[in-house]
Amino acid sequence: EPDLAVVAETGDGREALEIYREKKPDVVLMDLRLPGIGGAEATLTICKEFPDARIIILTTFDTDEDIYRAIQSGAKSYLLKDTPNTELANTIRSVHVGEQILPPKIANRLAIRQKRAELSEREMEVLQLLIKGRSNKEIGLSLFISEDTVKVHLKNLFSKLKVHDRTEAAISAIRHGIVHLE
Repeated sequence: EPDLAVVAETGDGREALEIYREKKPDVVLMDLRLPGIGGAEATLTICKEFPDARIIILTTFDTDEDIYRAIQSGAKSYLLKDTPNTELANTIRSVHVGEQILPPKIANRLAIRQKRAELSEREMEVLQLLIKGRSNKEIGLSLFISEDTVKVHLKNLFSKLKVHDRTEAAISAIRHGIVHLE
């Protein structure tokens, strides 16, 4: 595209921050999964430091939680890597002039996610250990809380995720991108 130019690129989240501070590009294409710090965290940091930053998430991850985190972090658009080049170029141009662009499928996923209750930091910690197959006792020991407190957190998790047991919670959390298997 004659009106678009790449001014820098990196595959590392921390380096993306440094490059942004140095180059201050008009628009950033940011992946979510980056070594160092992830794309959502890098986006949040850039947007806090530079409120007028225009960032487009360009990724292969399309779970509703990934979309939600990216938009909450300040991204102006969220595109999948299989987006046709013409649509990508048009989105870059639109975001450059201040528009927020979400393809219908992405907007729908975001709307679904916004209806789900937020998990607390402690509930996220419990969930991370749950998907690793840890028992209530092991979760309690890891987090320095009682087994009864773990059960309370699990009850709240089940309610918020609209599931009935640990297995459903793990499947739902992975399917929606709330947690990722490493």
